[in-house]
Amino acid sequence: MRVAVLGAGAIGAYVGASLQRAGAEVALIARGPHLEALRRDGVQVLSPRGDFHVRPHATDDPAEVGPVDHVFLGLKANSYAAAGPMVHPLLHERTSVIAAQNGIPWWYFHGMPGEYENHRIHSVDPDGAVTEALSLHRAIGCVVYAATELEAPGVVRHLEGTRFSIGEPDGSMSERCREFSDAMVAGGLKCPVERDLRPEIWIKLMGNIAFNPISALTRATMAGMCRHRDVRELVVTMMRETLDVAAGVGCHPDIAIERRMAGAERTGEHKTSTLQDLERGKPMELDVLLAAVVELADLTGTSAPTLRVINALADLLNHQIETAASDTAPAAATPVS
Repeated sequence: MRVAVLGAGAIGAYVGASLQRAGAEVALIARGPHLEALRRDGVQVLSPRGDFHVRPHATDDPAEVGPVDHVFLGLKANSYAAAGPMVHPLLHERTSVIAAQNGIPWWYFHGMPGEYENHRIHSVDPDGAVTEALSLHRAIGCVVYAATELEAPGVVRHLEGTRFSIGEPDGSMSERCREFSDAMVAGGLKCPVERDLRPEIWIKLMGNIAFNPISALTRATMAGMCRHRDVRELVVTMMRETLDVAAGVGCHPDIAIERRMAGAERTGEHKTSTLQDLERGKPMELDVLLAAVVELADLTGTSAPTLRVINALADLLNHQIETAASDTAPAAATPVS
């Protein structure tokens, strides 16, 4: 089995290293100092479950890899629309694209029977750009429950969790899902194949939709938000509204809000990925986490007033970040005539 990991950051490199350890032929596609370290030293995984070291192929050129059986996407969802030129050299007619993203995926209504079948969510897939880059028939969903970080270029620190739930948009128990799941399990990870992945998407999203934008607006850690009485109540309200929107599109996750809050509080003084992006001056990945749910609230006639307020504030903050980045970008070089 050949696997390409496009976006081999902390999660991508961890998955790629685990699959390589299981005997899959893995190519990690990365860039910068991280790529240099991967080429020179391979991937070093440091984990409470046991450290290990592997040397998968590493490159910044997908054409060097060629067609593979599975592409594991470790990119931020706001990079998907532009990913086509990187993905296309990796595809043959049966290649799957396994998208390890938070939030509402571009394929959410694909193959889902009912009123909204094949509806396109504009905030997630503007003008169909993501679908054009990542064909719906290739998509396999993936909900990530592992926490990792890049301790240094080429060095992945695995903090907790090994579960990567996957599933087909149409609910089928496909051979391609079973093949990928078996390889992940052989590499020491949990990878259940779910007949309906959508409830897990919403359960994960319940935390992301509240903690991520609030952390960016306040610079608070997970524990800090949970300890603050009024913010804790705000988070609970956002979770309730999120479940209302999920019900509006026919999904009813089996999760108690207090249980979800307790799990968040256990993460301690952890900075969300959105806050980390903000501190690095990068655009925040909020369209799939928050704007998409507000769009679904509009679609289903769900009020969701708190989600709408936080979305407006976070969108303004994101706009300011993008404007600042544009203002400080170097001017384009003038061609020599």
